[in-house]
Amino acid sequence: MRLNIYNVLLIVCFFISCVNNKKLVNDEVVNLYTKRHYQVDKDLFKKFEEDFNIKVNVVKASADELIERILTEGKDCPADLLFTVDAGKLYKAAQNKILQKINPLEICPNINKNLIDVNNMWMPVTYRSRVIVYSKERVKKSDLSTYSDLSNKKWENKILVRPSSNSYNQALLSSIIANYGEDYALDWCNKVVRNFARTPKGNDRDQVRAIAASVGDIAIVNSYYIGLLKNSSDSLDRQVANSVGVFFPNQMDDQSGAHINISGFGLLKNSPNKENAKKLMKFLTSEFAQKYYVNNSYEYPVNNLVGFSGTIAEWGEFKIDTLDLNSLGFFREKAVEIFEKSNWK
Repeated sequence: MRLNIYNVLLIVCFFISCVNNKKLVNDEVVNLYTKRHYQVDKDLFKKFEEDFNIKVNVVKASADELIERILTEGKDCPADLLFTVDAGKLYKAAQNKILQKINPLEICPNINKNLIDVNNMWMPVTYRSRVIVYSKERVKKSDLSTYSDLSNKKWENKILVRPSSNSYNQALLSSIIANYGEDYALDWCNKVVRNFARTPKGNDRDQVRAIAASVGDIAIVNSYYIGLLKNSSDSLDRQVANSVGVFFPNQMDDQSGAHINISGFGLLKNSPNKENAKKLMKFLTSEFAQKYYVNNSYEYPVNNLVGFSGTIAEWGEFKIDTLDLNSLGFFREKAVEIFEKSNWK
């Protein structure tokens, strides 16, 4: 039977379609296991999909749950990247041997070297500081100095903070253990607990709202939450944000600098879409994405070509604690133990 030109074209189109469909299945996806739940990530994933024609598939859960899932799935794990809000959890992932080595400088040549894993098992996307937020009406900025000073009796019945089960508090205490030792950390916890304005509860935004409500005078919170409140669609939250100041502790020359933690990712050992995963890593640390984080989630950039702007620029430059961020995982169990001993709640 003769084939006319029309039939030939149909056959050609069919084979092209098969090739394209195969490519979509095998090459044009990246699978992400993430603890993060922010709109800014959704926006950037959508932009990545448009620019690279690579679909970002997202699975959300706590970092511990995701690590356990990856271990259970083993070689059949479909995930390419683990994206967490805590260097301590990335340390845990590396200890469980589910990550593979990467070259952070190849992915982002201008990355802040103080924030990358010394073992090249993970890299940061953004960072933030655990700051002291204070009532502008009832507290003088000059009264604030260090994390250590929070144990001072002058703050009795004035400190607000989340429960000890929160990973941000566990990371802060881990850094205190790393810098000053276990005995110092336990003594500090005991004294800070005596200074609580109330039993720890709620999230970081709730602590700031409690300052505005005169429940307490100062709070330990992540810096970006002040940005979220200040730029909220809720006028009451904006009022709350404008009623407090942001203070970065430990800024003197002989002091360690303000505690910081990262959101970051590790490339999974059995990543089925490794090259696509690297493209996403490069995109999220690019100047475009980093500026988007700065101006929308109020996190600090890890790309040195991107400066502070907008809300976070108002808080000013600050000295960061350059402690190896793996310490936030290495000392985590000891931090939890000390919290329990001090009855932090």
